[in-house]
Amino acid sequence: NIFFSTTTTEKRNMAAFATKQSMLLLSLSLLLLIGVSTGSFYDNFDITWGNGRANIFESGQLLTCTLDKISGSGFQSKKEYLFGKIDMKMKLVAGNSAGTVTAYYLSSKGETWDEIDFEFLGNVTGQPYVLHTNLFTGGKGNREMQFYLCFLVDGIPIRVFKNNEAHGVAYPKSQPMKIYSSLWEADDWATQGGRVKTDWTNAPFSASYRSFNDVDCCSRTSVWNWVTCNANSNSWMWTTLNSNQLGQMKWVQDDYMIYNYCNDFKRFPQGLPTECNLG
Repeated sequence: NIFFSTTTTEKRNMAAFATKQSMLLLSLSLLLLIGVSTGSFYDNFDITWGNGRANIFESGQLLTCTLDKISGSGFQSKKEYLFGKIDMKMKLVAGNSAGTVTAYYLSSKGETWDEIDFEFLGNVTGQPYVLHTNLFTGGKGNREMQFYLCFLVDGIPIRVFKNNEAHGVAYPKSQPMKIYSSLWEADDWATQGGRVKTDWTNAPFSASYRSFNDVDCCSRTSVWNWVTCNANSNSWMWTTLNSNQLGQMKWVQDDYMIYNYCNDFKRFPQGLPTECNLG
């Protein structure tokens, strides 16, 4: 299974922590940027666009992306990942972030790509970010779930995508994916359905990243190599939710989830996607 979860956040930072385990456990910790030194951004990432709007500081320990009216910015990992646990601390745009999107996702290449998405949709000052999640397998997505960010929660799972290959549902287990992140403008849809636009008097907007850690991962640095994983020596490959965590996930989905594709009968008039009916 793939798990999405949250951890401790501070309201004034509009922060969230997201984890995905088993296939790929991805941690986004949007807290006060305090932590031990870990992997260098110089060693692990390439800035890919933005014409100087993304930069690395503090001897490789801090990466920032900025957005102005001309352009946003972004970066990607040097490695590709198949299984593992990845940690990243990330601070979102503060204050009036309406119309901005801070994306953090994993994606493979090709027409039948796999992808795991977190997109943090900005909002006006005092209103919560919306966490938009999606998952693509074999080039097929349309598996959106959205949540208001919860505060003062530790390690709470919010979503699970089960392996239902036996029922004909593709599962992202064989295409290594790179990490991507970007800060960009999408005020035609990002905030309250596009009703609230970006206030450019607040630009430049900024998001920042620290404490990258991919020690517990199966990865490769070249497309000419295959990713080898040892399930016997990596306990995280067998992680499952216990009964308490299942109860926590139900609480979050009951109280904080604002959209679930598996409940959208208007969008799927010919029937909900197969996985929605398998429990």
